[in-house]
Amino acid sequence: MHQLDTRSVHAGRDDLTALGVHVPPIDLSTTYPLPGVHSGGTAYDVLANGHAPAGGSLVYQRLWNPTVARFEDALAELEHTDGAVAFGSGMAALTACLLATVAAGRPHVVAVRPLYGGSDHLLSTGLLGTTVTWASVDGIAAAIRPDTGLVIVETPANPTVELVDLAAVTAAAGDVPVLVDNTFATPVLQQPARHGASLVLHSATKYLGGHGDVMGGVVAAGVEWVGRLRQIRAVTGGLLHPLAAYELHRGLQTLPVRVRAQQATAIKLADWLSAQPSVDRVYYPGLTDPAGLIGRQQAGPGSVIAFALSGGFEAASRVAAGLKLITHAVSLGGVDTLIQHPAALTHRLVAAEAKPGEGLLRLSIGLEDPEDLAEDLQQALSA
Repeated sequence: MHQLDTRSVHAGRDDLTALGVHVPPIDLSTTYPLPGVHSGGTAYDVLANGHAPAGGSLVYQRLWNPTVARFEDALAELEHTDGAVAFGSGMAALTACLLATVAAGRPHVVAVRPLYGGSDHLLSTGLLGTTVTWASVDGIAAAIRPDTGLVIVETPANPTVELVDLAAVTAAAGDVPVLVDNTFATPVLQQPARHGASLVLHSATKYLGGHGDVMGGVVAAGVEWVGRLRQIRAVTGGLLHPLAAYELHRGLQTLPVRVRAQQATAIKLADWLSAQPSVDRVYYPGLTDPAGLIGRQQAGPGSVIAFALSGGFEAASRVAAGLKLITHAVSLGGVDTLIQHPAALTHRLVAAEAKPGEGLLRLSIGLEDPEDLAEDLQQALSA
């Protein structure tokens, strides 16, 4: 098995030489010729029930697309899972996982906060027929019921980048599948399946794409879960568009280089922010890791930093608006540095008891020079 950097470049491309091309082709077909009525119907049954095509027609893009399948194969290889299923967004991917638990008659979910605000809101509202019990890692085992279908965690967590011990989570979950949102770490820094997770979710919009110009979501999992999620995707129409799949597959080639460069800058900026008098606290795994998860579970601290300002909401608002190089915008994981106020934006709909502090800002580090970023932060903090 090649190293991750090599696999990131070549995964999903093993057949290109035989095809006589250097980059993967893009298949935009919405429909495919049928060899016959009977064989076409058989192919439809296979795809609609969540199975990969076995010869014959691909029938219709909603059921299967070769370009999407290439990206899925590549991501599964990096995450060390049997397969992956790609969707139009990260929330569509999470929705499919929750619908699968409801369909299986196990609609109860145990979740550990903090989570991305959209995930938290979806679970809290029960829009999909699920119910949720919020628990600490120590409380997972006690929260599990006979109808519990999933345990959901995010590590590093959004927005405070807290790390969750996945070995402890999977041990507490027992036979209940564990879903890990791996968006912040990416497979470069962490492969949750190697620590017992059944499902690994990414908002592919973030680091996997890496340039702020493509939206998608993907779940890497074992054979059984892949089949269930494909079936749900086929019925609900949540397939990732082929052009987006092509961009995400291309993004994987530079993923290790980008993640490590962004992380190197984040380490410097976290130290710099810690020395600023107007900053009450910096949240970054590179500064404190009491459970010793860096190195044991996660290869590095990542490139997202959160910091709390002593002046609360007004100070945070002024800093976000006063930056000139850093962009004030939601999302993360791109080549340019972004800052946003979680309580007012991404976590706006989270219950009051779980909402981030009013003085907290989340910083996603890009590929700019760290001195330029520090200079921009300095002028905004001083103002």
